[in-house]
This record gives sequence, C-alpha cells and structure tokens, in this order.
Amino acid sequence: MTAYLLDKNYTKIHYNVDDLNHQEFESCVFESCDFSDCNFIAVTFIDCTFNHCTFDNSQINHVALRTVYFNHCKISAVNFAMCDKLIFEIHFKNCVLDFSKFYTLKMKATTFKDCSLVAVDFMSTDLTDVVFENCDLYRTEFAGAKANKTDFRSSYNYIIDPEKTKLKKAFFSLEGVKGLLAKHNITVV
Repeated sequence: MTAYLLDKNYTKIHYNVDDLNHQEFESCVFESCDFSDCNFIAVTFIDCTFNHCTFDNSQINHVALRTVYFNHCKISAVNFAMCDKLIFEIHFKNCVLDFSKFYTLKMKATTFKDCSLVAVDFMSTDLTDVVFENCDLYRTEFAGAKANKTDFRSSYNYIIDPEKTKLKKAFFSLEGVKGLLAKHNITVV
C-alpha cells in the first residue's frame, strides 16, 4: 500500500535502502538529506524541492519525478533513464550531476543552471528547449539526441557532433562553436 505525504518538510535525514519505497510525496521539501543508500522502488515526487541533498549512486528505478527542483544537490552516477516517463519534469540549479544518465528521456524545457555535467549520458534524449546555463559539459555525450532550440550559449567544455545530434535552431556562443568543429581537427583562434 502506498503512503501519501502532503506538504511536509524533511531536514537532515539519512535514508536507508528501502525507507522511501511505495510512498508518494506532494509539495514536500527535503533539506540536507542523504539518499545515497536508497534503492527507490515505486516512489513518486510531485511538486517537490530538494535542497543540499546527496543522491550519489542512488538507484532510482521506477521513480516518478513530476515537477521536481534540485538545488545545490550532489547527484553523481545516478541513472535517471529508469524513471517513470509520465509527466517527467525536473530542474537543476548548482548541482553536481557527473556521470549520470538521462538516456532516451524526454526532457523538454528542463533547466540546468550552474551545474557540473561531466561525462553525462544524453544519448537519444529529447532536449528540445532545454537550457544549459553556465554548465560544464566536459565529455558529455549527445549522440542521437534531439537538441532543437536548446540553449548552450553560456555553457562550456562540450564537444557535439552536428552529424549525430539534431541541433535545429540551437543557441551557441561564438566561443562554443569550437565544440561543434572538434571532430574535424580544426584550430579556431
């Protein structure tokens, strides 16, 4: 049976492997909580906010993230590709998402602001209208992604192959264009 929790605040809790399983959280705020040991099963977050939380290596299989905000969180090596795809909406600000996976997700209009996205997997992901504002995209993979109208203007360290990634009407800074030409071994000064 699923427990339903509405409009609650959780502060400085270290959750164990199955503490959150089969629960639905709506309009809840999690502050400085540690989810690193969690193996989420059948958990739903609706209109929730996570501030200064840690999710390193969390197993988020079958989790629903419906309008969820992550602020100043450490979410390294998390596989979001296994999330429930119905009404999937997430936003990140000042987060470390290094080595995480978003493979094949529909992430239209997601925002990443001031985030580290080192070696993140966006392969075959729908990134239409996504904003990468001041993000480090070093070694991030975009092959097969649909990045139409995606904003990369203030982000850096990316290498994107325009032959393998749909970039119609995407936004780049003049400095960032180097990342589109890298495969041609051209020096741009």
